[in-house]
Amino acid sequence: MEIQIREVTTKAEMKAFINFTDELYKNHPYFVPPLKFDEAATLSPEKNPAFDYCEAKYWLAYKNNKVVGRVAGIINSAYIEKWKNKYGRFGWIDFEDDINISRLLLQQVENWAKGRGLDAIHGPLGFTDLDHEGTLIEGFDQLGTMASIYNYSYYQNHFEQLGFVKETDWIEYKLTADEAVPERLIKLASIVERRLKLTVVRAKKPKDILRYGTAIFELINDAYSDLFGVTPLTQRQMDYYTKQYFSFVKVDYVTIIVDREGKLAAFGITMPSLSRALQKSKGRLLPFGFIHLLKAMKKNDMADLLMIAIRRDLQGKGVNAMLMKETYDAYLKNGVTTVETNHELEDNARILSLWENFNAVQHKRRRCFIKHF
Repeated sequence: MEIQIREVTTKAEMKAFINFTDELYKNHPYFVPPLKFDEAATLSPEKNPAFDYCEAKYWLAYKNNKVVGRVAGIINSAYIEKWKNKYGRFGWIDFEDDINISRLLLQQVENWAKGRGLDAIHGPLGFTDLDHEGTLIEGFDQLGTMASIYNYSYYQNHFEQLGFVKETDWIEYKLTADEAVPERLIKLASIVERRLKLTVVRAKKPKDILRYGTAIFELINDAYSDLFGVTPLTQRQMDYYTKQYFSFVKVDYVTIIVDREGKLAAFGITMPSLSRALQKSKGRLLPFGFIHLLKAMKKNDMADLLMIAIRRDLQGKGVNAMLMKETYDAYLKNGVTTVETNHELEDNARILSLWENFNAVQHKRRRCFIKHF
């Protein structure tokens, strides 16, 4: 039967766009659905401040009046201006194992990008570096995380058949903690703390973390500025993400380090893994999904290490030892035995060196593909 591509223009079509993976990955043991309300907000020009400098279109593929694929096309003008690459992006791409579906979806993005005078498309990428990115190409037998994409193994083959090639790879690690913080780590952290006159903020409630929200994102803008595809977050985005994420953090899992003047020097953000809870709730808070999430936040032997950043003037001076020591302490205090790192660029040596204090296994790899016109 003929495959039809239709642009998403109605609320019903947007709902179908967001919910498509429910059927595609139904009862899949490793797929973790995203939070539905979070997806809806991210894709909404009225709610997501990234639309101040981005534009997007969404398409669905139909076969026999059934949705069989989806894709988003994104133009990030801030990326084009900063990196001088006239590239469009594709994201939120999922499809049944039929090359005709993926071909038509990606052709739609290509034609749209060409019509806007662009030279290539690459992805999967989101609006910003904080969105989901990268096609999984290794680790299909590993549980996904809330912060990453899970996809079937055939995606890579489809992209390559359609003329896409590797632009960059991210890798991820599974960490296991010993029963005590390594002595060498404790000693090094203590030396660095004294030498650089740094202090760990002992937060007691989320509000204590919230006051550092803008400073955290300003540090992200600075520390991550040279990494692949990163564009600076605007003040509106900083406010948006601060409200979205820091109002419900578990303070034990957030490390804030300040200098002698009280200015933010470094931070590390971990949270209890919500993977199993999201599977049980199918990505929905209501009517009872929030119960699974609350249970996971309260007691969990798995955690996701989401983000770490150190101020540029302090990089390479051992501050990472303080971060890792505090993070290790938090895991032991909360009974965490297994940790998933967020994806990091395969050539980011400074981040990769952080895991030497844990029993670390590189277990996933994901790829950004590109196709020039």
